Amino acid sequence: MNYQTTMIDRFNRREAHVAVIGLGYVGLPLAVAFAEAGYCVTGIDLDARKVDAINRGESYIEDVPAAAVAALVLEAERERAGERESERWGDGGMTTLQPYSSINSHPYRPKRLAATTDFSVLASCDAVSICVPTPLNKTGDPDVSYIASAAEQVARHLHPGMVIVLESTTYPGTTREMLLAQFADNAQGWRVGEEFFLAFSPERVDPGRTDWTTHNTPKVIGGVTPACLSVATAYYSAAIETLVPVSSPEAAEMTKLFENTFRSVNIGLANELLLMCDKLGLDAWEILSAAATKPFGFMKFTPGPGLGGHCIPIDPLYLSWKMRTLAYTARFIELASEINTEMPRYWVQKVQDALNDVGKAVKGSRILVLGVAYKKNVSDLRESPALDIIHLLEEKGAHVAYHDPHVPSFQYDGMEMVGVADLGAALVEADCVVIATDHDAYDWTGVRQKSRLLVDTRHVV
Repeated sequence: MNYQTTMIDRFNRREAHVAVIGLGYVGLPLAVAFAEAGYCVTGIDLDARKVDAINRGESYIEDVPAAAVAALVLEAERERAGERESERWGDGGMTTLQPYSSINSHPYRPKRLAATTDFSVLASCDAVSICVPTPLNKTGDPDVSYIASAAEQVARHLHPGMVIVLESTTYPGTTREMLLAQFADNAQGWRVGEEFFLAFSPERVDPGRTDWTTHNTPKVIGGVTPACLSVATAYYSAAIETLVPVSSPEAAEMTKLFENTFRSVNIGLANELLLMCDKLGLDAWEILSAAATKPFGFMKFTPGPGLGGHCIPIDPLYLSWKMRTLAYTARFIELASEINTEMPRYWVQKVQDALNDVGKAVKGSRILVLGVAYKKNVSDLRESPALDIIHLLEEKGAHVAYHDPHVPSFQYDGMEMVGVADLGAALVEADCVVIATDHDAYDWTGVRQKSRLLVDTRHVV
């Protein structure tokens, strides 16, 4: 059998059953996009709460409307109801839905969108996208254990015709060195590019954006072989407007790392500008605004409390680690990381200086932090510098409270806090207010008027 032709045809006809492993900020939007494109989609996640929410037609991610999830689950319920009626009455003038059957004759019939914690569903899947986390471990080195675990599960259920695409951000060589090696050991002589297909296509998710979404953000993709690229492109083109093919998985992996390294280095430069202007008695924001009037050769990046989110603080360090294994030091990456990582301490010093100016010590002072999400208008706490600021202030003996309209309470990385309920009263009572996240919901004029002392890391007031 020519699996390449067969699988492309299945994708073009939207007859494929696809799986998405990891239902977080990347996986859930992708699963919904695939389902809306016409595939039957099963999401796989070890968190039973996420699985139950999806199967109830609910969304736990701001960028994915609950109505979209509910509609896909409801569509599946109607399909199954139609199947039951067809079984009871025969054709009877009704359209009989055909039962699902892949080229491997697996009996599983998925919903349009469903979720499970059971990886055995992979045995019935034509394609699978891996969207698991890739954090750093305690030593700052890449933690690819989630990729390894997902690859082991896929290898266990690998079958002819299967298409596997890794989306998790990682160092160049991961797709070939980890996944292909794992699959080759379990492939019973099956050859990549002939009996199964493997590619890397990095996610490009920016939480909170409505202009660039999973559907319309151009997507880089690189296959292990030309046939892998061809099949994976057919798979993704159903849900993604623009695909950008590159020569290999390594090229796609490097593209993702460079995109985020570019941002990290330039944010580091903007942060260092702030530090230099502080020494020189200049306004860094005035300098940035003036420089941004140049119509060519300049792109504006702004300073802040540090880096946060799932990409920029972490991804460049994957590349830096990889280069160290090749006896090369990625100096720009490491310097930018050093500067960006120190920004929470810089702002804590600014709080201390502001309190000293009015005769107060940090120890015992009541400090209110506005915003704990890593960026405005989202609830995402991953790597948020606001949490570092809170931790550092508490270490100095401050009584720290916070308010965030998107995060009423949180448990994250050993920290547990509940936000203040009465923002107005908290502003008046605080000895110092620290603006850590510039959510649009805040009335900045009111914040300025009610605050005794104000340290603004985002330059919004």
